[in-house]
Amino acid sequence: MTERFAVEIGKIAAAQALYPKESMLAVEERKRSLFIGLPKESSFQENRIGLTPDAVKQLTDHGHTIWIEAGAGSPSKYSDNDFSEAGAKVVYSTKEIYDADIILKVAPPTYDEIEYLHPGQTLISAVQFGSLTADYINALQRKKINAISFELLRDKSDSKPVVRAMSEIAGSTVMLIAAEYLSISNEGRGIILGGITGVPPSKVVILGAGTVAEYAARAALGLGAEVKVFDNHIYKLRRLKHNVGTQLFTSTLDKTVLYHEIKQADVVIGALVAEDGRMPCMVEEAVVAQMKPGSVIIDVCIDQGGCFHTSELTSHSRPIYRKYDIIHYCVPNIPSRVPRTATSALSNIFTPILTEISKYGGVSEVLFTNEHYRSGVYIYKGSLTNAQIAKRFGMRYKELGLMIAVRN
Repeated sequence: MTERFAVEIGKIAAAQALYPKESMLAVEERKRSLFIGLPKESSFQENRIGLTPDAVKQLTDHGHTIWIEAGAGSPSKYSDNDFSEAGAKVVYSTKEIYDADIILKVAPPTYDEIEYLHPGQTLISAVQFGSLTADYINALQRKKINAISFELLRDKSDSKPVVRAMSEIAGSTVMLIAAEYLSISNEGRGIILGGITGVPPSKVVILGAGTVAEYAARAALGLGAEVKVFDNHIYKLRRLKHNVGTQLFTSTLDKTVLYHEIKQADVVIGALVAEDGRMPCMVEEAVVAQMKPGSVIIDVCIDQGGCFHTSELTSHSRPIYRKYDIIHYCVPNIPSRVPRTATSALSNIFTPILTEISKYGGVSEVLFTNEHYRSGVYIYKGSLTNAQIAKRFGMRYKELGLMIAVRN
């Protein structure tokens, strides 16, 4: 009886051995200390930084080395002492900060900064696809680095956490900007954004139904404004209505309806997403000319070309101009207007990512184990791995999954 039982147990064990075990497929965790550099941003009016002092303390307490370039946190109202007290080393040379194994910065490195990069290094930054060139990609490739775009980076829910966070900030902020420029103190129409008892509410038109539009709509509705949203994607309009939780005027980009509403609006927000490098709708100059004098246009997507034929790039120091007596606000980096909030949001995303890189023993190891992170990689060991960039510039690229599989 005992012998038969042993035989049966042996059969069960043999059968189970044929099934893949999660423990067999998983990569062994090999915790590794990281060397992270936080350079001072040199791009015009980029005020954010990748980590807050609290995040730095959390990472250094776990044995990681963090260097920060002097003055890097100042635009976000963090002092060098704040970072030093958190365990970071403050360095005073741009070249020295690029000695780190992982460079975390917000804006893409300039050509001068690329020269400081070295083979095997990992760069985590934005890419800014609107101004990207083949020469820039080639310059990064020559350095034989790994480059990760946080705009492309996805999480386990398959959403883009950095894009989502910055869009929430931009959407919430645009209504504060609109209220500011409707005021007579800024030579606006002298009306309140919203409404009060007995006075018709101000009218807000939003082009686009993504995250920026959702948070802009929430803010405007909260103030009592009349809000109308236009987008050609019905599922986005449906999702927006569901998320906002109230009856909301929505429409496709029917130019007859859209142009009529724009002419009556006090505020128009351009928040469309470019598709294949082209805007799905561009509001004609003649329509802008017929808007009410002193009304406000905020073109959130100016970095993708803009939603209005009258849009021209502006900056935080000179944010507006008037055309046909319509106030145009066309600053491309709205979250930098509130850099401390934006920095906290970025830090909340990057800290767990850096922790996972350490947990699995390095960038290559975390990419092998966590497929969702691969979406952010556009250069791996000097090879272009992003098909969209390759197609745009007629460049050759390699499949990242195959490169990682071969390595491991």
